[in-house]
Amino acid sequence: MMLNGKVSIITGGARGIGRKICEYFLKEGAITYIFDINESDGAEVLGKFKSNFGKDNVYFYKVDITNEDQVKKIIDEIAAAQQGIDILVNNAGITIDNLIMRMALEDWNKVIAVNLTGAFICSKHIVRHMMKKRSGKIINISSIVGVHGNAGQCNYSASKAGIIGLTKSLAKELSSRNIKVNAIAPGYIETEMTGKLDQEIKEKLISMIPTGKLGSVDDVARAVLFLASEDSDYMTGTVLNLDGGMGI
Repeated sequence: MMLNGKVSIITGGARGIGRKICEYFLKEGAITYIFDINESDGAEVLGKFKSNFGKDNVYFYKVDITNEDQVKKIIDEIAAAQQGIDILVNNAGITIDNLIMRMALEDWNKVIAVNLTGAFICSKHIVRHMMKKRSGKIINISSIVGVHGNAGQCNYSASKAGIIGLTKSLAKELSSRNIKVNAIAPGYIETEMTGKLDQEIKEKLISMIPTGKLGSVDDVARAVLFLASEDSDYMTGTVLNLDGGMGI
């Protein structure tokens, strides 16, 4: 029970990587709050998790993480109910891909707002409660394209590069209060999104990965669990590349 009794919030927790992170946290004893904009997915996963892990340690909130007033209100409610918050996973993210000449400013702004500004807002209001306890873990989900870039993803790549800058700056700000901030930069992971790719494109991607396969949501969830646990207590400001060797 690596996270026994720890109060955790996972954004974008109703599906994909976020859902798997929630599952790992619940298995390890965390009191888990799922934030997601999709109410139907949230209700479905909440019912499943309550059935598997009990009714008193998993909760769902429909949250727009770009709405600062809403985020602050909900985080304050959770902190009051649980006497603090121990772990934040900034996982929520979207993609709206296009070449820069065809990319609408609206699509740039929306991706930056959800992927980067949302992480800033959640971190800002959770940090206040972590500082009172003089402890906490923040794990930010970046991406390999935030490190290396990717054609057709200027908005997404910029948002994920921004997550790395946010991680390193927060680590320097908060380390004196025993709050550790780290990031994970996944490569290509088997998700609903990659499942829609043509087989030819998928094979081309795999040919670029030294390990010869896409990663799994379990690979990411295990890395997040490590960073959330006391096993990583001497780490802060680190970016873990979880990409099967693509960055070599």
